[in-house]
Amino acid sequence: MIDINLIRENPELVKENIKKKFQDEKLPLVDEVKKLDEEWRKLKYDEDKLRADRNKISKKISELKKARKKADKEMKEAKSIPNKIAKSEEKRKKLEEKIHELMLQIPNIIHKSVPIGKNDSENVEIKKIGKPKKFSFKVKSHVELGEELGVLDFDTPAKTSGKGFYYMKGDLARLNMALINFARDFMVKQGFEYIEPPLMIRKEILTGVYSNAEIDAMSYKIEGEDLYLIATSEHPLIGQFIEKTLGAKELPIKQTGYSMCFRKEIGSHGIDEKGIYRTHQFNKQEMIVICEPEESYEWYDKMLNYSIELFKALEIPIRVLECCSGDLADLKAKSCDLEAWSPRQEKYFEVTSLTNMEEAQARRLGIRIEKAGKRYFAHTLNNTAIATSRALVAIMENHQNKDGSINIPKALQPYMNGLKKIEKKK
Repeated sequence: MIDINLIRENPELVKENIKKKFQDEKLPLVDEVKKLDEEWRKLKYDEDKLRADRNKISKKISELKKARKKADKEMKEAKSIPNKIAKSEEKRKKLEEKIHELMLQIPNIIHKSVPIGKNDSENVEIKKIGKPKKFSFKVKSHVELGEELGVLDFDTPAKTSGKGFYYMKGDLARLNMALINFARDFMVKQGFEYIEPPLMIRKEILTGVYSNAEIDAMSYKIEGEDLYLIATSEHPLIGQFIEKTLGAKELPIKQTGYSMCFRKEIGSHGIDEKGIYRTHQFNKQEMIVICEPEESYEWYDKMLNYSIELFKALEIPIRVLECCSGDLADLKAKSCDLEAWSPRQEKYFEVTSLTNMEEAQARRLGIRIEKAGKRYFAHTLNNTAIATSRALVAIMENHQNKDGSINIPKALQPYMNGLKKIEKKK
């Protein structure tokens, strides 16, 4: 959520930002907020004047009583003021709620470095790391490999749980845990505190990180309770700090969290509907940073490098893709994706996503910094360390052998008790 002072002082800047995000349907929101805010400020001014008048009358009544003079007129006037204030406050609070609702729909101001584009087709490739391997045989999909090796089962969960779930077995399930442990240890070495957060959160936290439309589209609601299953550990990690004021010495806060994640969304139509790339339930190691505003883009670069180093260690060819303006969710000021090479599809696919929200998320959640007698909003960043299902797709495709076995990256072998290859059990 942006600072309302931007709309008060520079509404054209806010409108220009909306245009850059190709959300012209939201342009009227700026004028509506400006109009409602003017009404709000008028009511606030009148309330303050009423309170000042009440204080003057109270003082005059006291003086008249001391002088043993009648104060009937003043007493009558004084009694009418609280009711006027109460009515004004009620109207002003309704305006506040409406303004807040509209402000949540106005996108964050994008960073000046963000490329302008309508959608993800206009995202910009920044760089490639690693060369795709050339195979002398027909490359199989992770679904074919997993089913032939007996380590992925999609038929049974279709009966037990429905579409979008899977059973992961044997050495592939062990490899999944190896990825989690490897990512955890890597992030701890970078000075991040390891946390396992709650898997459910209240709507108050969700509205601080998602729009209502995103909540409806993505989140599973627990019936009869003010609880939702988390879509990413970023949300409960950031949610820890709701309405907190942090001392400058506490910053930066660096945390990495592992959790299972739950989302309503499921993959695209066609061959990839079956698989583990996009499912209702998955495992993820996340990283978040809460820091001083002037340090957030330094942390943005560091967090991107962490992701690059993780996937280099997994021996996966990757590229960095800068998200254009039209591909940025409303809270994002700047974002990029790390994509892994798919030898089967002969193209890159998303495996991690890095975002700097600047102060937009902290403003929604009330996360402030106190320094030298001043209080201001923190900057918040988040990045995927490892979404294991997507990393497994990349490993299975890029490290497969002609006989259908899968080589385990050297970095993960210590977490597999030295196992070097996933093979079909005899």
